[in-house]
Amino acid sequence: MAVTVKECLELQLLEVEMLLSMFPKRGEFSLDADAVPSIQRYLRNAEGALPPQLEYRIALDVGEAKVKVELQVLLPHMYPQVAPQLFARSDALHRQQQLQLNSRLKSHISSLDPGDLCVCEAVQWVKDNTLPFLENCQASSECASKEVQVKEMLHRMWIYSHHIYRQELRKKILDCAKKLNLTGFCLTGKPGVICVEGLQENCEEFWRVIRYPNWKHISCKHVENIETEGSIDNLRLFHSFEDLQFQAHGDYGLRNDYHMDLGQFLQFLKQHQSGHIFQILFGVEGKLSDN
Repeated sequence: MAVTVKECLELQLLEVEMLLSMFPKRGEFSLDADAVPSIQRYLRNAEGALPPQLEYRIALDVGEAKVKVELQVLLPHMYPQVAPQLFARSDALHRQQQLQLNSRLKSHISSLDPGDLCVCEAVQWVKDNTLPFLENCQASSECASKEVQVKEMLHRMWIYSHHIYRQELRKKILDCAKKLNLTGFCLTGKPGVICVEGLQENCEEFWRVIRYPNWKHISCKHVENIETEGSIDNLRLFHSFEDLQFQAHGDYGLRNDYHMDLGQFLQFLKQHQSGHIFQILFGVEGKLSDN
């Protein structure tokens, strides 16, 4: 029998309760105040829109020196049927070693049985496996400059919103993307679509910032990860981050009630090798007219 989104969200809340009992101290377990209530509201009325994906951070002390390591967690709606997005970061780790650590973490999680809750397992794995990376970094004063062949990962997030109108919000999106060296676009109007691409930690920081304190009716519809042994810049589909606007349909006299021309948007996506995203965002296959 197929597992439903509702069943997955119920399991996610059970895991959150377990983690809260494991990390009861202030600052150890962090998540938005409305994260759990929004899921609970959906579980009471599953006919409504899906809640935002559950996202939280766990602060860990590793080794006798209690080095601070933060595990960032983003759960797709169908987790644990699909893998969670996990990223461990620490100021004590050089960037290359941090990438190696997360590559091994991802490999370990992918080896577990699908359908099992695995964030607690990830926490224990990070505690058990981060120390060798810390020791290697401290053992060599040349750690930061040493050339290590590590695959880079381009992270691309496709974000959907019911609408994006406000000038101050659009400015916040643009400024945040540029600050984090992300390329992509923000489609203004109704619906609103945002694409960001760059380093995973920067994309996830962007996602955290623009949602704060509580942006309703927004969700991350799709994530793409592409590995390369060269620069991730070679994999970018967009060369900058732009505020995208197309001709609007509807009554211009109605304030904040205009729909963007999705035909033009589909053409834009195809020009950037992303035509397949249209169906993921809107649930229908995009087709251009022959005219």
